Amino acid sequence: MELGIALALFGAVIAAGLSGAGSAVALGMAGQAAAAVVAEDPKKFGQTLVLQAVGTTNGIYGLLMGFLILNKAMEVTDWQTGLFLLGAGIPIGVVGYIAAVAQGKTMVTGIILIGKKSGELAKALIYAAMVETFAVFALLISFLMYNMV
Repeated sequence: MELGIALALFGAVIAAGLSGAGSAVALGMAGQAAAAVVAEDPKKFGQTLVLQAVGTTNGIYGLLMGFLILNKAMEVTDWQTGLFLLGAGIPIGVVGYIAAVAQGKTMVTGIILIGKKSGELAKALIYAAMVETFAVFALLISFLMYNMV
């Protein structure tokens, strides 16, 4: 396999793999907290599920970038282009992972908030969405880098 294609494929792995791993960690943490709240009050299942679902977005961003990189990887003819595509996967992979884990912690505390006060779902969602902002910025940077290739 040519070095350029291998570098591009590694970029896709970083984008999808790291952000997906971060989302998995976040969903696991939020799921544990949600199960504890639902054990006390089964009526709160819907609210806790909505908040837990927020943690999937970072993985989706990385998967999107990974697909874009994979789509272009087979057209790579030199190592420099492969290196550019590798670079395009790094922002969303790294920031996506970190943001997802931080978002997971925020979702856990939001779920605890819902456990104590049912009417606070909107506030808990806003807290989790604040962390999301940086994953969106990283996706934008990755996408702009991808478009430069």
